[in-house]
Amino acid sequence: MTELIDRTGDVRPQRFRPYPEYMDSGVEWLGQIPAHWEVKPIKAGLVRNDSGVWGQDFDDDGTIVLRSTEQTVEGGWRIDEPARRRLDARDATCARLGAGDLLVTKSSGSSHHIGKTSIVDEVIADLNCCFSNFMQRLRVSAKHAPQFFWYFMNSPVARQQLVFLSSTTTGLGNLSGSILGAIRMSMAPSDEQHAIADFLDRETAQIDALVARKERLIELLREKRTALISRAVSRGLPPDAARLAGLAPHPKLKPSGIDWPGAVPQDWRIVRIGREITLQRGVDITKDEQQEGEVPVVSSGGISSFHDVALTAAPGVVVGRKGTAGAVHYITVDFWPHDTTLYVKDFCGNHPRYVYFKLMSMDLASFDTGSANPTVNRNLVHPVVVSWPPVPEQSAIAAFLDRETGKIDALIAKVREAIDHLKEFRTALISAAVTGKIDVREAVLG
Repeated sequence: MTELIDRTGDVRPQRFRPYPEYMDSGVEWLGQIPAHWEVKPIKAGLVRNDSGVWGQDFDDDGTIVLRSTEQTVEGGWRIDEPARRRLDARDATCARLGAGDLLVTKSSGSSHHIGKTSIVDEVIADLNCCFSNFMQRLRVSAKHAPQFFWYFMNSPVARQQLVFLSSTTTGLGNLSGSILGAIRMSMAPSDEQHAIADFLDRETAQIDALVARKERLIELLREKRTALISRAVSRGLPPDAARLAGLAPHPKLKPSGIDWPGAVPQDWRIVRIGREITLQRGVDITKDEQQEGEVPVVSSGGISSFHDVALTAAPGVVVGRKGTAGAVHYITVDFWPHDTTLYVKDFCGNHPRYVYFKLMSMDLASFDTGSANPTVNRNLVHPVVVSWPPVPEQSAIAAFLDRETGKIDALIAKVREAIDHLKEFRTALISAAVTGKIDVREAVLG
């Protein structure tokens, strides 16, 4: 499980042996295959290769019709609010899904989504559902293992063929039954297909569980980061950090009159945040002003482009007004705040970096206009009552948070790197198994 991937040659996970004998597949992207395997188009193993249905209208009592948006890029399912459609009897019968059916996204504007393939398990089959016309069903014949075909379809070997075939025929973003049927695959004998599928089920489950634990660790680190910022900007520094900054480690406290933080250091003021900073709506760039340059344009999600215009002087704090509503960005150069943002027009003598952390702690996305699309309203933010330290203490808090959040961010980056390696290993393992680069028969028996 934890062995490194051999990145030379055919990328063979090191702890698995190759087959005793290989032959040339005659297909460049398959390379050598076990001597007793065959190379065939995937259609040779199918009994159905058909498109879905969509019906005439939505119907609360209608048939569930699965959509490509409910498929994950990794080949799983995420079904939260399934669509129910009114189907005629013929369509409902023809498009009814059975356990083992493979569903492929055949139309998408993203290369990450085109060709993603999910398998219908017993739970989904029990829903008596159908599938939409933006998907293609591949039903594997009884002498083959559907799970083996599913792993193959989610391997780089299949996905690369889909990109190539679609871009040279219908154009990237559109697949057809004929394109899918033409995919070349190395077909193992039936018993080996089942053995490989069982092996990959077990190994990928272990990898997925480890990835899930690491993703949970990232969540905990983020929670720790958020709590650290919230406490520092609302109640001051921890005692040790206060001593290092030359501040009283146990300052006298006073009631703040607000729910959080309750008691605050005695020399902190209780103010409306609009008295300390001024948030201003950003400005759209007209077509006449859209000239490429070096000045960053900051939208709700961060720097989005560069133009020869500038509105504010560095440094700057920018809040996502709509789009990525509530996101907070710190910009260290002259920039243009886009109309999708609010920016701090006036810091009123306060420390910009402290203001950045303070705004991060405020859950600004909750100060929205109540419209269908969340939009942060500065007139709702300005009246909020907060605790506010003197400027020298703001500087100390900002330095402390830069140091401590930097440590957490470094840990998160290491965990993300580990997750990336695990996912790379998972992909390499699947690819190696379904193309016969490794012999897993003993691993299954063991």
